[in-house]
Amino acid sequence: MAASDSLSERDFRRVVRLTQERTGIMLNDSKKDLVYSRLSRRLRALGLETFDTYLERVEGGDEGELEEFVNALTTNLTAFFREPHHFEMLRGPVLEEMRKRNPAGPLKIWSAGCSTGEEPYSIAMTLAEALGAPEGARILATDIDSRVVAHADAGVYDAARITGIPRGHQQRWLLRGRGTNEGKVKIRDALRSMVHFRRLNLFDKWPIQGPLDVIFCRNTLIYFDKPTQKQLVERFAQLLRPGGYLFIGHSESLFRVTEDFRLLEQTLYRRAA
Repeated sequence: MAASDSLSERDFRRVVRLTQERTGIMLNDSKKDLVYSRLSRRLRALGLETFDTYLERVEGGDEGELEEFVNALTTNLTAFFREPHHFEMLRGPVLEEMRKRNPAGPLKIWSAGCSTGEEPYSIAMTLAEALGAPEGARILATDIDSRVVAHADAGVYDAARITGIPRGHQQRWLLRGRGTNEGKVKIRDALRSMVHFRRLNLFDKWPIQGPLDVIFCRNTLIYFDKPTQKQLVERFAQLLRPGGYLFIGHSESLFRVTEDFRLLEQTLYRRAA
């Protein structure tokens, strides 16, 4: 397999169909080279020579390889305190309103599509600082990619990744590696205890008990068509308490997707009471 056309149009359509069926993600024609690049690594790892043979394996019920297939085709782009205005809103008016509606606590937040964990740990730092104690909030963090979930759960990052974290937060919540761990940082256990990581396909059954106060689902809806977005957002609404909040990505909108939420601020929505 030396050329991109080794992935036939027929096999590419099989990948598109399988990806949509299993994850809801739509792959357009511009993704063909990306699909070839990522899946060809799996063929080499398995000693297979053709995409047809590989896809027969995935379609034939090999759940382990289906997980690898999904891992290979999902995109994980994230950063600590990405879209910082969201965290300003979280620690300000959102937190104030949540505490009014749920004074007994703890606050319950879901980071859906958490990637390697930068988002849920940013949420945890924000709330631990605002509440004065880590035990004031519980954060569920999920992703379809099992590898990034394992990375997130470990809580270890290259020091170059933490530039977005305020200096005071770095001092309180991070441990810097020494010796063989030089250049690494680890999230302190007190903060890690706020976050529970698990693998979850958004289009499977959700083993999540509501009501939740806040859901972060940022830069995920863009991968789905409008009917799939509607289905997903309506499920979010059912899980949130009345008046609960939904954060989405800067390039996303719920316009003509749902009547269950009202726009409050740039990419911040509130469930109708």
